[in-house]
Amino acid sequence: MLMRTDPFRELDRIAQQVLGTAARPAAMPMDAWRDGDTFQVEFDLPGVQPDSIDLDVERNVVTIRAERPALDGGREMLAAERPRGVFNRQLVLGENLDTEHIHASYDNGVLSLRIPVAEKAKPRKISIEGTAGERQAINA
Repeated sequence: MLMRTDPFRELDRIAQQVLGTAARPAAMPMDAWRDGDTFQVEFDLPGVQPDSIDLDVERNVVTIRAERPALDGGREMLAAERPRGVFNRQLVLGENLDTEHIHASYDNGVLSLRIPVAEKAKPRKISIEGTAGERQAINA
């Protein structure tokens, strides 16, 4: 059987594993949205054990670190497309979120964060005095 060789094929494969592709990024994919007074974030981490996930908060930066262990080296692999090793992602949060009360959960390969909006960032009413000494409410 005659096979064509491409010297750059292996280089492309390694680059895709390290950098990822549009269809399969090497970093952990994320969705984020605001739901009322809560900021929701979900990270896809299939095949990652919950005890290998580290979640750290420093000021307004959330750092997520997860690890998918390497496969047994004695196997003859026919395909190896799932990224392995350590994954890191940092998420810079705005000053209007309360990083002291982040709630995290992990279910079915999805890491979910619920971050409440800080009290100082919520809309509130401020009352002012009128010229005749009457108090009036103005929405802020």
